[in-house]
Amino acid sequence: MLSAMDDAKRATVYFETDVHQALRLKAAATDRSISDVVNEAVKIALAEDAEDLAAFDERKAERSVSFESFVRGLRRRGRI
Repeated sequence: MLSAMDDAKRATVYFETDVHQALRLKAAATDRSISDVVNEAVKIALAEDAEDLAAFDERKAERSVSFESFVRGLRRRGRI
């Protein structure tokens, strides 16, 4: 059985000093490697992007309304 790291690719990433220290502490506190912590964070960010893209796709048929016309409509209906 292959582990996730058997198919891993290497990349060089530069972190700000404070971010790197926080990663080291998080990795040590959770008994994981920095790579595992970073991989998890990236996967979470990509999943959020995928959710956003799906939401945009679901709403693509909706009529687009400009900010200006929306505000004019609010004023016309006495909302502002």
